Amino acid sequence: MRDDEGVDAALANLHQTVNADYVWPYHLHGSIGPSCAIADVRADQVDVWSGTQNPHDLRKDLALQLDRDLYQIHVHRMEASGCYGRNGADDVTADAVLLCQATGRPVRVQLMREQEAGWEPKGTGQLIKIHGGIDKNKEVGAYEISTRYPSNNANTLSLILTGKKENKPDIQQMGDRTAIPQYLYPHLRAISKDTAPVVRASWMRGVSALPNVFAHESWIDEVAYLAQQDPIAYRLKYLDDPRSIALINAVKKQANWIDGHMHRNPAPASQEIVSGRGFSWARYFHSKFPGFGAAWAAWVCDLTVNRRTGQVLIKKVYVAHDCGQMVNPDGVKHQVHGNIIQSCSRVLKEFATFDKSGTTSLEWGGYPILRFDELPKIDIQLMEYPNEPPMGAGESASVPSAAAVANALFDALGVRMREVPFTPARILQAVNMAAKNQGVNNE
Repeated sequence: MRDDEGVDAALANLHQTVNADYVWPYHLHGSIGPSCAIADVRADQVDVWSGTQNPHDLRKDLALQLDRDLYQIHVHRMEASGCYGRNGADDVTADAVLLCQATGRPVRVQLMREQEAGWEPKGTGQLIKIHGGIDKNKEVGAYEISTRYPSNNANTLSLILTGKKENKPDIQQMGDRTAIPQYLYPHLRAISKDTAPVVRASWMRGVSALPNVFAHESWIDEVAYLAQQDPIAYRLKYLDDPRSIALINAVKKQANWIDGHMHRNPAPASQEIVSGRGFSWARYFHSKFPGFGAAWAAWVCDLTVNRRTGQVLIKKVYVAHDCGQMVNPDGVKHQVHGNIIQSCSRVLKEFATFDKSGTTSLEWGGYPILRFDELPKIDIQLMEYPNEPPMGAGESASVPSAAAVANALFDALGVRMREVPFTPARILQAVNMAAKNQGVNNE
């Protein structure tokens, strides 16, 4: 995607290297209500009522499934449980169509919870590897990011099961969303390695941008700490975009940010519950490279961690959001609010599990989501640009989430979390490993 001249030489001559791997899990879309559809197949017309978020492609799939002309297929889009991507709605619609065709009567199909969780296409996992570091002046000398993304765009299941489409890997260009950071690093290389899916997967809110930004914004936070500089001030040195700078300064004021390097006031070892604050920001770039810039979002996250149990509670999230012209500001605020809640749940709790036969996280006990009593307080600031083009508000506010939480955890604990979700078990493991390493270093 991008390969500046002299990257290898710059990497070889760093004063201090900062190399890290960041891991993103497979996620369920986790719709509160399982997918449901009704089909009425007649000789001259096919009507379906579906909660699909992809009615145009579903229409094509149903035409292929039934060997019908496209104009005969009518998809009536219904409001259904949110999924912010693609859950089982397309699959269950095709099932209803086949059953209706077989019985000659209208058919309603509704999945059970375990069917939805087991068979929906997942939000895909991702591995991001970063090599880079700083020079003698504690400035970024080089940055190389390599992101590995098992491509999505899962076929509708009925087309595979009935032989209408071949069951073969479909490698899509999807891993490059916001893969290039907005920072003016002197030597930068960005590589996107799209691969064949190992689990049936499809798009989910933030796609590859959320994991990529998790890596970008965790890494620069770590470098700012090595330089013993304020993480926001350190970032601003590498930015020249006026709207990005205005956004960051706005959330800094909004959250009453106090300048200083992270983890500067470690809690006493005897203190069980510790507090942390983290920052992250991004502009979401979507579609095939180089993509299109959408909205900007910046987070400040305040949280507490119980050092005995590893339990994290996100206390408050401040978000400044710039999507250009807003036709309906209340609608934008609702989108931002939903992004915050969903991404906090994904970052703290959610990951799909599998065995050789398929998905094993089939109910809420095996796939917990954020509960009402765990919701953070939310403070949203909408940037006013009435004369700029509208940029969309559907996904961008979720993109900085994981890094903001990870950076807040470092501020609280002094350990870096590089694998989502940040479960109590993983936090305790990281804390114990850091303590063990510290003991070795002290010896």
